[in-house]
Amino acid sequence: MRPEALDWSVENCTITRAMEVLGERWTLVVLREVFNGVRRFDDMRVRTGIPRQVLTNRLAMLVERGVLRREPYREPGSRLRHEYRLTEKGLDLWPVLVAVLGWGDRYLADPAGSPLTVTHRDCGADVHVALRCGSGHEVAAPRDVVPRPGPGARRRAD
Repeated sequence: MRPEALDWSVENCTITRAMEVLGERWTLVVLREVFNGVRRFDDMRVRTGIPRQVLTNRLAMLVERGVLRREPYREPGSRLRHEYRLTEKGLDLWPVLVAVLGWGDRYLADPAGSPLTVTHRDCGADVHVALRCGSGHEVAAPRDVVPRPGPGARRRAD
């Protein structure tokens, strides 16, 4: 049986477009650092071990794509520098990082467990990603959903 998906073009696929921003090895690591409050270049470089030029390129790309913004600061007696802050577009990636953390915890954690937990500030309970449909029903498994062409779908030209 031929999958219906083959009838539709993937030229304007938003997953592909998102991976153009997020798909490089170090990008989510940089975002993890900024979400955890590490905003300065030297702190990120030392903490992550990302090579200087790679970190420079990642930060520039994330600023260019509107995920981060640069904020100037000056330590007393030092030159003007910048730290990196999340934009609204960047903050909207939080569920992606929580989902990646959950997957990593499930399949890749050390025997002692995850080195990081994410908890709700108000009640202290662990935070996890849950999928819900537009009517509020929890979606528990991939087989509970049906992929369908969306409003931007284009028929494939053969």
